[in-house]
Amino acid sequence: MRHSSPPPSLLFLYPLFIISISLSSFPTASPSSTHSKTTLNRGSSLSVDDEDNFLTSLDGSFSCGFYKVGDNAFSFSIWFTNSANKTVAWTANRDQPVNGQGSKITFRHDGSMVLTDVDGTVAWATNTTSTDASAAELLNSGNLVITNSSGSVLWQSFDSPTDTLLPSQPITKQSKLVSSFANGALSSGYYSLYFDSDNVLKLLYDGPEISSLYWPNPDNNPFQNGRTDYNSSRHAILDDTGRFLSSDRLQFNASDTGPGIKRRLTVDYDGNLRLYSLNEFNGSWNITWEALAQLCNVHGACGRNGVCVYDPVPRCSCPPHYGMSDEGNWNRGCKPLFNLSSYSPTKDRFIELPHTDFYGFDDGYTTNVSFESCKNICLNDSICQGFGYRLLGTGVCYPKGAFFNGYSSPNFPGSLYLRIPRSVEASKFSSFQVSKLTCNAFEANSTAGSSGMYVINRRKTIWVYFYGFISAVGVIEFLFFASEGDQELQGKLGRGGSGAVYKGILNDKRVVAVKRLEDVTQGEDEFWVEVSTIGKINHMNLVRMYGFCSEDKYRLLVCEYLENGSLAKLLFDQPGMEDTQLGWKQRYKIAVGVAKGLMYLHHECLEWVIHCDVKPENILLDRDCEPKIADFGLAKLSQRGTPASGLSKIRGTKGYMAPEWAMNLPITAKVDVYSFGVVILEILKGKRVVDWEMDMRSLVRMVKDKIASEDGSWVGDLVDMRLKGDLNMKQAETMAVIAFLCVEEDSSRRPTMDTVTENLVALDEEPHLHPAMQSTS
Repeated sequence: MRHSSPPPSLLFLYPLFIISISLSSFPTASPSSTHSKTTLNRGSSLSVDDEDNFLTSLDGSFSCGFYKVGDNAFSFSIWFTNSANKTVAWTANRDQPVNGQGSKITFRHDGSMVLTDVDGTVAWATNTTSTDASAAELLNSGNLVITNSSGSVLWQSFDSPTDTLLPSQPITKQSKLVSSFANGALSSGYYSLYFDSDNVLKLLYDGPEISSLYWPNPDNNPFQNGRTDYNSSRHAILDDTGRFLSSDRLQFNASDTGPGIKRRLTVDYDGNLRLYSLNEFNGSWNITWEALAQLCNVHGACGRNGVCVYDPVPRCSCPPHYGMSDEGNWNRGCKPLFNLSSYSPTKDRFIELPHTDFYGFDDGYTTNVSFESCKNICLNDSICQGFGYRLLGTGVCYPKGAFFNGYSSPNFPGSLYLRIPRSVEASKFSSFQVSKLTCNAFEANSTAGSSGMYVINRRKTIWVYFYGFISAVGVIEFLFFASEGDQELQGKLGRGGSGAVYKGILNDKRVVAVKRLEDVTQGEDEFWVEVSTIGKINHMNLVRMYGFCSEDKYRLLVCEYLENGSLAKLLFDQPGMEDTQLGWKQRYKIAVGVAKGLMYLHHECLEWVIHCDVKPENILLDRDCEPKIADFGLAKLSQRGTPASGLSKIRGTKGYMAPEWAMNLPITAKVDVYSFGVVILEILKGKRVVDWEMDMRSLVRMVKDKIASEDGSWVGDLVDMRLKGDLNMKQAETMAVIAFLCVEEDSSRRPTMDTVTENLVALDEEPHLHPAMQSTS
């Protein structure tokens, strides 16, 4: 039988990226047009009229030329060739686009590169006049450079970034990243990343009315934020492995740390700083790190008088008796629907906005003051538009001269009191309040005469359920409704690392699994945000969460109930049985489904999630044996806000834990890849790896030796004897090779879950061949 790709016996002899290519048939990047070139010499030009005439990096990963930004408007830009919609990394004339006819970029004989509009007006130019500049070249790094005859760089685009930082491109005291104005636009926006005068790298909102720093936490000093202001070098860089280092001690890693991946660090139009990795298969971008997990902490997002709320996803809203200043543009905020100039101590009143604040613009503050005294302070100040009041031991009063950076969260320890004339019709505030939920006590008390029965005590209990749906434009919405009454729990299904799980029946007769979380360290507000995040995660191979309940120390999650229980139950809990309940088709289906679920968590959901405890017990099966990963968000719920490399508590289960846990190395998504490899070996063998006759290292060495000696029995030795040879050998061989790649000790040599999934799916439709048929083929 002839092979069109290297046989598995050679795979272990190649580096990881060669193995991935052998398995996956990666498309190679190449210039998309014969008109593309890598350099532009003196006297040459690129015209906007010829869309196929552009520069391309030698490896084909970046392109440079005219990029359409409007019906008849173009910019001179650099973009990722293989990304969907040509994601732009740099723009010369972002705020001065040129005409779609007659415009051109010229490398003039005097050594300058000049962008001219149709009428000859110069829209942009380099400062290389009167030099010995010889050529302009687009490098593989995405850097556009002008060099002299000896190859020295005279000018480079890396020195003047727009909204994006590329690997090896530094950000210094002379440079900064500035967001685009809107999603999909290139023009300059209001958010920037820069080194401040105190040597700390910061995010700033610099809008038409105010400027406001919001990251790192402006309430803390540099030391409290894990930074230092003593290093005046002001230099930061993203390296080729996805690691970011800054002179102020800021460090973070991409969740898919490792070489060979195209990345970008971008200040997005919404004010968040995000690190992206390119999926070469489909051209999409995966978020692998972000500065702010809670978008309502971004200042200026909702404009003057606007309030950012979690509903449960972040959105902007106007307070009562305020309306949007410009429909569709929250940068303009909200405007009062009454006359501000009519403020009067005797004619005004206040509306309470519970759990709401506007950060900054306090006209001083007063401590140890009563609510009435605080109200009078504002009433007697003609410029006071309202006040914040908090009970922090004693009353603290914050009169407000303006309303910016508004946000509302369910556990904010205070309220904002909005000043309006008494003549304005009374209105109870309800437009964006996030209601708190009541769990009452969750009591699991044994009832006499009812073996294994547990009930919630019979008091009023409010549960909240999620019904998520994805609209045509990909927006996830949630519908809440409250159901009062007793929810019956019919027995304890088991216990995991995060708490006990009970089987329950809702009033509508649906059977659910109710998990009582333990050791949840964060407060009410953070818990709600995390639950909202998990509620947005929707994939057929992840256990669906219907709702949650939160009160005091109680944290309950209501999830779908899976009829066939865990993979561990069907795979291992059959002592003395000669047959197996899981045939080959079911096993391969489970492997593919788990891979798809992990790929979604690592690469596709809005906030990347590292599971940290992938094992057969956390893989549940429905009636059709479709796998669903459970507990995929509990690592976030248990310890929120710490970077992956900073996880202080070893997570996972013996036998499934990657070596980096014990070696105190950075923790990335590759720990899940390792655990997945162990699970795949157990699906093949039908036996726990910890019960095999040799440890993982010895097993890998033995298999490599058999492959090197061309001993073809190595796959058969790994297959569950209970299958009695009834399997697809090609699928089994692929599963085994992938499993051993996944359990490499060096995490950088393990594949990513999107690569693993591509390889498994490629053989998912292979016809099932009985051993007798395979031997004759």
